[in-house]
Amino acid sequence: MPIPKVLGIETEYGVVVAGAPEANPISTSSTLINAYVAGLADRVEWDFVDESPGVDARGFAIDGGSGIELDTHLVNAVLTNGARLYVDHAHPEYSSPECISPSQALLYDKAGEEVMVRAMASARRLLPAGQEIVVYKNNSDRKGNSYGCHENYLVDREVPFQQLVKELVPFFVTRQVIIGAGKVGSEFSGSKATDVDFQLSQRADFFEEEVGLETTLKRPIINTRDEPHSDGQRFRRLHVILGDANLSERSTWLKLGLTAIVLAMIEDGFLQDLKIELADPVGALREISWDPTLQRSVLLQDGRRIRALEVQYAYLEHALEYVEHFGVSYLGNETDGPALLEEWGRVLQALDDDPMTLADTLDWVAKWQLVRGYQERHQIEVGDPRLAAIDLQYHDLRPERSLFRRLPMRRMLDETTVSWATSNPPPDTRAYFRGTCLAKFPGSIAAANWDSIIFDLGTDPLRRVPMMDPLRGTEAHVGELLRRVHSAQELVEALGS
Repeated sequence: MPIPKVLGIETEYGVVVAGAPEANPISTSSTLINAYVAGLADRVEWDFVDESPGVDARGFAIDGGSGIELDTHLVNAVLTNGARLYVDHAHPEYSSPECISPSQALLYDKAGEEVMVRAMASARRLLPAGQEIVVYKNNSDRKGNSYGCHENYLVDREVPFQQLVKELVPFFVTRQVIIGAGKVGSEFSGSKATDVDFQLSQRADFFEEEVGLETTLKRPIINTRDEPHSDGQRFRRLHVILGDANLSERSTWLKLGLTAIVLAMIEDGFLQDLKIELADPVGALREISWDPTLQRSVLLQDGRRIRALEVQYAYLEHALEYVEHFGVSYLGNETDGPALLEEWGRVLQALDDDPMTLADTLDWVAKWQLVRGYQERHQIEVGDPRLAAIDLQYHDLRPERSLFRRLPMRRMLDETTVSWATSNPPPDTRAYFRGTCLAKFPGSIAAANWDSIIFDLGTDPLRRVPMMDPLRGTEAHVGELLRRVHSAQELVEALGS
């Protein structure tokens, strides 16, 4: 049986200063994050001791992290909801806490958006008149730079990495028909891209390899970073860099849930008869993205041609049979599994019949409807800069400027619950222990990261409490203890006994 699919999302946000367009993005991001954490009772820094971005899942490590630098000097805080909020090079980044189900992970991803909205409001009070920091939940600055929305999934270490690659690639290449965020035009340098008026994915133009360690150059469909942030003998953290940053709640939920189901099938050896291998995965990624009509086919290694929807139907058929036999306990929520399968089938059928019927469900369809409607009303040509401006404004997180917020999108969450999640951790993973300790004993915590907390009890040495199992440190596990103790000293002593 598959292990529980603990999961979460890391989002790098686009950022500019309205009124000062030449502002340095690193200092802008720092100002934004500092404005938010300044309002917290005590700021707890991130502990970098376990960061190892150069370790490769294929069995080797690259000195210097393969060019991946850790900006340990930039603002980097841990929040009481268990999340990490920091500056990642030139972007503000929110990494959600570990979640036990796709619906819970959706909630904490939306909490990240609310954190950014509050950060913008706080930063506005610090800037000169006429200036404000604007945050976008998108993936491209239209100057050739792309920034990521990375997913993370807990996977059984015993599953051979090559099996993950073989059985995930067709799914990852084609899932953009469901979870793409949509984009006006293309930034790909090849000649074919000149005919792209609108495409499914914000990220597809920027991928160059099928498998690799990089995340910013020569981006791969399957990222090989082997940084488990847990017991590496038991677990693997699959780090997925391919997805778009979604605003639609349904798109995010489907992105997380369908991937979790596919990973469970791989762990149980249920996809070995799928027999779908793309001849050119990187080329297929772009070909599919560039065709919002969804009619284009891509070449398989056996010479057949197949549409992206047909690939997704094949995975869905396997999933329906798999869940019938094995259930969905690995999703951590009894209702997520059946609902995901039903929505997967509904969305694929609607995409086959008429994609525009999903304008209230999927990001790329909602944006395409906006763009086409504006183009028809104003009789403007393809390539008009106003269309790119609509694209950007769709992702604007300012409530009063966001085009997304004006649309009648299908909701799964309410604002009260999202607001609660900005400061309270999920109860079902170790994030509960991390977040509750930060809320209760902030002055006694020197630093924290995903798999440990360092307590400063006022005497030498500092005390590190490891959290190597993402499913321990839950409310059921330590909630009573945390409610009973009155100091960090008392907590550490109780844990030691």
